[in-house]
Amino acid sequence: MSEKANSYPVNLLETPFPMRGDLAKREPQWVEQWQKNKLYEKIRAAHANQPKFILHDGPPYANGDIHIGHAVNKILKDMIVKSRWLMGFDSAYVPGWDCHGMPIEIQIEKQFGKNLPTAEVQAKARAYAQVQIDKQKKDFERLGVLGDWNNPYLTMNFRNEADEIRALGNIWKKGYVFRGLKPVNWCFDCGSALAEAEVEYQDKTDPTIDVGFAFDDAQRPQLAKAFGLNDLPAKPGMAVIWTTTPWTIPANQALNVNPELIYALVDVGDKLFILAKDRVETCLQEYGLAGEIIGTCLGSQLENISFWHPLAKLDAGYRRLSPIYAAEYVSLDTGTGIVHCSPAYGEEDFKSCKKHQIADRDILSPVMGNGVYASWLPLFANEFIWKANPKIVEALREAGSLVREKSYTHSYMHCWRHKTPIIYRATSQWFASMDKKPSDGKASLRETALAGIEGTEFFPAWGKQRLHSMIANRPDWTLSRQRQWGVPMAFFVHKESGEPHPRTIELLEEVAKRVEQGGIEAWQKLEVSELLGDEASQYEKNRDTLDVWFDSGTTHWHVIRGSHRNELFRPESELPEGRLADLYLEGSDQHRGWFHSSLLTGSMLDGKPPYKALLTHGFTVDGQGRKMSKSVGNVIAPQQVADKLGAEIIRLWVASTDYSGEMTISDEILKRVTESYRRIRNTLRFLLANLSDFDPTQHVLPTEQWLEIDRYAVALAEQLQGEVETHYKAYEFQPAVARMLTFCSEDLGGFYLDILKDRLYTSAPHSQDRRAAQNALFHITRNLLKWLAPFLSFTAEEAWKSFPHGAQEQASESIFMEEFGAFPAIKDANDLVSKWNRIREIRSEVTKAIEVEREAGNVGSSLQAELTIKVPEADFALIHSLGNDLRFVTITSSAAVEHSKDGLEVLVRASQFKKCGRCWHHTDDVGSNSEHPDLCGRCISNLFGSGESRSFA
Repeated sequence: MSEKANSYPVNLLETPFPMRGDLAKREPQWVEQWQKNKLYEKIRAAHANQPKFILHDGPPYANGDIHIGHAVNKILKDMIVKSRWLMGFDSAYVPGWDCHGMPIEIQIEKQFGKNLPTAEVQAKARAYAQVQIDKQKKDFERLGVLGDWNNPYLTMNFRNEADEIRALGNIWKKGYVFRGLKPVNWCFDCGSALAEAEVEYQDKTDPTIDVGFAFDDAQRPQLAKAFGLNDLPAKPGMAVIWTTTPWTIPANQALNVNPELIYALVDVGDKLFILAKDRVETCLQEYGLAGEIIGTCLGSQLENISFWHPLAKLDAGYRRLSPIYAAEYVSLDTGTGIVHCSPAYGEEDFKSCKKHQIADRDILSPVMGNGVYASWLPLFANEFIWKANPKIVEALREAGSLVREKSYTHSYMHCWRHKTPIIYRATSQWFASMDKKPSDGKASLRETALAGIEGTEFFPAWGKQRLHSMIANRPDWTLSRQRQWGVPMAFFVHKESGEPHPRTIELLEEVAKRVEQGGIEAWQKLEVSELLGDEASQYEKNRDTLDVWFDSGTTHWHVIRGSHRNELFRPESELPEGRLADLYLEGSDQHRGWFHSSLLTGSMLDGKPPYKALLTHGFTVDGQGRKMSKSVGNVIAPQQVADKLGAEIIRLWVASTDYSGEMTISDEILKRVTESYRRIRNTLRFLLANLSDFDPTQHVLPTEQWLEIDRYAVALAEQLQGEVETHYKAYEFQPAVARMLTFCSEDLGGFYLDILKDRLYTSAPHSQDRRAAQNALFHITRNLLKWLAPFLSFTAEEAWKSFPHGAQEQASESIFMEEFGAFPAIKDANDLVSKWNRIREIRSEVTKAIEVEREAGNVGSSLQAELTIKVPEADFALIHSLGNDLRFVTITSSAAVEHSKDGLEVLVRASQFKKCGRCWHHTDDVGSNSEHPDLCGRCISNLFGSGESRSFA
């Protein structure tokens, strides 16, 4: 191309929106600017008169740095809040933190030692939690999450602590709360009861033993009668049980059989065994014995016959009988069909014994809170139970009661904090009853909660059955904990009866008022006499704290209707199906945790769940499907990704991943996400650059003056906007993002923009055809930025600053002050989309044919090609109607269409004409004007004349 040709201008424009995002460097500047300008508050103000949408934040725990799971959670919430803004809702996001409980107490113990006074523990715990919150808050903001970060809710704020006590008062008033002895999940290291959600399962190897409970000679006639015999053979006998917990044997008080199962009396030579009939063959084989069944009976016929404790021969302290009780839970899956029953250490054991009138005071509970046997227990006093296991086995062997012993690896309960084995342990605790009718006589807590689940939407749908099963099968909720750093169960209990004061409701409110002024510390300082006067000598303060799941589970009470009422509460008439929040969103483990506790507290306080819908996301795993683990070395920290690649890459990964299952992340995956981001950014830069001389207040054209391909592109974009909104409403980000990526790369980059470059670059700057293209790009770009904004928030905000809002149009300070905008009406839009989709299908085949010739070296660029496209009759009129614009659609210098009888055929030949030095088309009129020998006629007209005229492309 000659120097003169080089001097002919083309419309290559610039934009302040750079090609390189430089995200890691520039994102922190955006965060700082958003904070300085109080952007969240301004966005809320812009949407103030719109319907509210409340996504209530489940509080992360105020301990430790955030991890990739936290990032997933907060980014998903952020995308939902932002998409709701753009869909015309006043969507509030108040972040929160869970602040009380064991993990922080453990940190205080590590730093300052054990056995500190309660007041000191509380002061240090409060300070520690605040430091953790400040660290996590900074990292969440760095991820581009917009919210009320200057006014979050903290469960340790005095107002929240006080209102939690008021919530306790309400459920007490309604009759849900009771005190009693029951086995609860107990951790020796915590020294406290655990919630169901604080229990995890790991493999544990234990001695598994079969143990014989000897016949009582005085009851042999009853046994003979039960088995249909006149007399029992004159030999010793025993009822045989199987257990994986030898440490529970010293506390045995009964035996359980299934009343509907058949039991057999088996003669094994020197003794008699009682076993379930269907387990005889298996058991004898495992014992290495042969035997003969000499009688059978139903389990119900054995009821109330008693057998000697298996350690009775070794110490008078075990010289007691264990009666047989009927219990339907006994099965034939494993063991002998007879279950030994220690009511202090098993939930079913406890139920069975209570059903048979064993009083709380008579239940043997020799294991203390630290896992050591009490000093009064014969043979094993002061032994730690796990270390006592082999000693108990040896004692049983010595007593002649051990039938078989071997090691057994099984899935066993562990504390989620200490990773140590836990037990069921009967202690006096406060419970919320699942099945007791409340004081109004209406449905029980279980019934109310299950009914509430039926009226709740679940994303994904499988969450419904999961939560339903957990509620249907769960025991009473243990509300009390034995901690220092927690909201007190502020009851005054009678020193002798243990009963709460008759004025408990009134007294709880008095305590709440003090806590509202001075925090939970006010309860520690409170003297009983201050509230009870002359009765003070008869009562003492209950020392228990509330389960931390009650803290977070009542946030709908003490946050939505309490500390953040102005931001989150709506009048009853505006609540979605009567629920306080539109959505709760957490990881799949929260079916056992926050979803669960919120459902129970909502059912007790309001008779319904606090949420209209529950959304569950999966856990993050590495490229090989493994959980993130420091020991494995596969941890991907969001802070490091943000510092290296930018938070926008994490956000795009979250948005483009199916969150309903495990979410896979690795360096390789992040590389692919980065490439996707670059394609989107390049598309935006092209759009913004080609709009940089466009003013929507001056250059607007009616759609009938646009070219047909422009109308098609806008019609296609409008269809996509409908899809995006539908996906966003259903919290479906992955398909929305996938469709947007396809739109950018294929619909725009691979088709419309590819064809449009010639018109944008070579048409006269102010020509109607070029302005028509810019009109289409204006509407596409403005809405594309809004579609992208929920997940590419930094990028969308940056691009919004470079978008041509118009000299007379006041641009919103933030894209999140906007809503999804309407596109100009396109006449016969559906027909137009169908027509051009078919043209694109044919063009795709044309492009393949050109590529074949390029690879063969027969043509250079597609603009060197001249085409003859032979099409069947069904497509001939369609392609022929494009006329001379067909060459622009195919991006070639010449394109003719002919009839074909044998389907589509594309003939490609290299042009023999000269190439225009400006538009690079090869045409027969290049050089026809002696003043501009390097230009084609079209470029001469566009530069110096009236300009070309197009109809379609």
